[in-house]
Amino acid sequence: MEKEAARPPLPPFTRESAAIKVRSAEDAWNTREPGRVSLAYTIDSQWRNRSEFVRGRDEIVTFLARKWERELEYRLIKELWAFDGARIAVRFAYECHDAAGKWWRSYGNENWEFDESGLMKVRHASINDLAITESERLFHWPLGRRPDDHPGLSDLGL
Repeated sequence: MEKEAARPPLPPFTRESAAIKVRSAEDAWNTREPGRVSLAYTIDSQWRNRSEFVRGRDEIVTFLARKWERELEYRLIKELWAFDGARIAVRFAYECHDAAGKWWRSYGNENWEFDESGLMKVRHASINDLAITESERLFHWPLGRRPDDHPGLSDLGL
């Protein structure tokens, strides 16, 4: 099997390189393009997302396509929590609405483990959902990448 190209930054992570990895993941997920997002993961990546277990890129693409069909106007902010060697812990929140127009803010934590090429091989996500009103929304930017001047989670008190 042909070795995939490296996806910097590579482990072992420093605070700076871990923060870059986290922001790169946030930016990719905010595209809501399952195929593009899946390229940051190993071919045989293993996920636990809430109570669902996902194995490999094909399942990642299927999972994300299904996710973003129901989570409309999805906007995500990730923040570095901790790092060590090839592992990064992240906290995040995202806002979206469902087909009925009901808004949600979902809070979570992720534990990531990377291979030597900088691809994520393990992702564990624990997520809780909170119903919010549209007036309670805090993530206000055009769909896509969060602007650099938009507050992060800590700045928003989340």
